[in-house]
Amino acid sequence: MELRHGQQQGGNAAYPWDDFDSVDYFRHNYRALRHDDRQILEAMRDFFSKVDRLAEAAGRAPDGRPARGLDLGSGTNLYPALAMLPFCAELTLWEYSARNTEWLRHEVQSYSKSWDKFWERLALSPPYHGTADPRAALAKRTQVHQGSVFDLPTAEWDIGTMFFVAESLTSNRTEFEAATHRFVDALRPGSPFAAAFMENSTGYKVGDQNFPAVAVTPETVRSCLENVSRNLDVQRIDSGNEPLRDGYSGMILVLGTAGAG
Repeated sequence: MELRHGQQQGGNAAYPWDDFDSVDYFRHNYRALRHDDRQILEAMRDFFSKVDRLAEAAGRAPDGRPARGLDLGSGTNLYPALAMLPFCAELTLWEYSARNTEWLRHEVQSYSKSWDKFWERLALSPPYHGTADPRAALAKRTQVHQGSVFDLPTAEWDIGTMFFVAESLTSNRTEFEAATHRFVDALRPGSPFAAAFMENSTGYKVGDQNFPAVAVTPETVRSCLENVSRNLDVQRIDSGNEPLRDGYSGMILVLGTAGAG
């Protein structure tokens, strides 16, 4: 989640991100493993597990140094970081909101039992078998960094995730596109990534605060990413008869590799 860029009407800087109710958001979204998150989790797991240079040399980059992972805009969601865990010696959770940053720093030290169901789905794939104690591994490998997506360095990380961030930090399409591109540009060329978006979101409420959104479709997301990434696999995830909240029509998962085609 963000607070940093631009002064446009409905833009990112207009919203009180430091007042984001982390506990309310976690309880509503991640206290249990929803069927749509399970679909996303399993697709991401299978994608990362099939990336040869990751699966065969877990925790090492192609040049032999320790591999580094980035989860952008983590909020109170640990499952993208858990999905990258076997493939990284170092993980950066890059988050803007002060309250979310504080929540993350506490949670990664020994994450709550609700995340066990998420890990159980990941652990069905062989590359995850080598991580016998994911709690300890996450605590040891993770750094929580408070910062803006618009301040990300370029070509720093070897694998990345960005879940429900770029379309949920502004109502301005230009900022959505800029944030998405900054995420991909933060990865080294050829690095695998997974990104998820709320489809046709009209905004959302956390606690007593309203937050913005840009309405995106699979076509919108593909168009935004196709010039900065390769091997795109864009999937629409149906939220079924029990949506997470009002004001969206489903979820979108994108799997791919960084770098212009």
